[in-house]
Amino acid sequence: MSDKSALRAEAARLQAIFIAAGATPVEADLLLPAETLLDLYGEDIRARAYVTHDPDRGELMLRPDFTVPVVQMHMQGGADPARYCYMGEVFRTQAAGSGRPSEYLQVGYEVFDRADPTRADAEVFALFSRALAPLGLRAVTGDIGILAAAIDTLTTSDARKAALRRHIWRPRRFRALIDRFTGKQAMPPARVTLMAAMEKQGAAALVAAAGPEIGLRAMAEVAARLDALAADAALPPIPAAQAEVLGVILSLKAMLPDAYEQLRDICVDLPGLQPAVDRLAARMDALATAGVDLAHLPFEANYGRTTMEYYDGFVFGFLAAGRHDLPAVASGGRYDALTRILGNGRAIPAVGGVIRPELVLRLSAGGGR
Repeated sequence: MSDKSALRAEAARLQAIFIAAGATPVEADLLLPAETLLDLYGEDIRARAYVTHDPDRGELMLRPDFTVPVVQMHMQGGADPARYCYMGEVFRTQAAGSGRPSEYLQVGYEVFDRADPTRADAEVFALFSRALAPLGLRAVTGDIGILAAAIDTLTTSDARKAALRRHIWRPRRFRALIDRFTGKQAMPPARVTLMAAMEKQGAAALVAAAGPEIGLRAMAEVAARLDALAADAALPPIPAAQAEVLGVILSLKAMLPDAYEQLRDICVDLPGLQPAVDRLAARMDALATAGVDLAHLPFEANYGRTTMEYYDGFVFGFLAAGRHDLPAVASGGRYDALTRILGNGRAIPAVGGVIRPELVLRLSAGGGR
């Protein structure tokens, strides 16, 4: 059997596990409208996807993953509840010299169910755990929802909170924003000069003095942006104590029961975090009911911040111990907000994950060289 045939057979074996769990197999187009992905992720997605152009369909991207097209399909009239599975190639650009493939197979499982989201989280995680048990992988969990809730508790403007939420998945940019909003990082000299000119002349006069309009932004838009920058510069810094607690949350790594207790303690200082921590407690109960050993299940609050940007709650991954050269063998999480965006306001709680069958084959062979 050729390597490609063996890979296809392994993918089919994994998909059969999902079908046996009640999932309906679905397909997704190989070429997806770029506009949808750009609306979701901004121009950053161009650095991670292959882009082409069709005379009739416009700008297209080779499928970077399955979740977006599966959500689109479901929101156009899928059953409620619904379970789907799929297998096929995805395409991602890779850093030069990384040695990682830019084309590889994914096998996935997605659950759309509004009855009990925490039970659905546990169902998906437990199913993946059983499917991958022979490999002895290290599981890790996290919760983007806790980070978002912590941001919402900060004493600052809605605009600053929105900026922080938008950059949860960009840790370096997030850190830079925190440093700026707490006053640890000085305002760039060019911004200081601009704010001084704004204080003397006002936004409208400053824009008018700059000369004729060029580019795509109207003068009114530029003036509004300058007003927003001035309003931000006038805000007091985020209290240092709140920023310190946020840092404690971001650095939290412990077994799930211990992490939960630490987060409960943090709720004393950030009571607005309590609903998110209560959801974590409910998920722990559901995981235990599903047979997951919580005492040996790691929780890392920072986990999931460098994966696809639609996860907004529970996240998980299965990693090969001692193989830092390999990406996650499987990963997934909750993406409720994505269903609302692609459903034009209609939403349904959703959670899912993917397995990379080539990594399963490599590790099954004993070492994966």
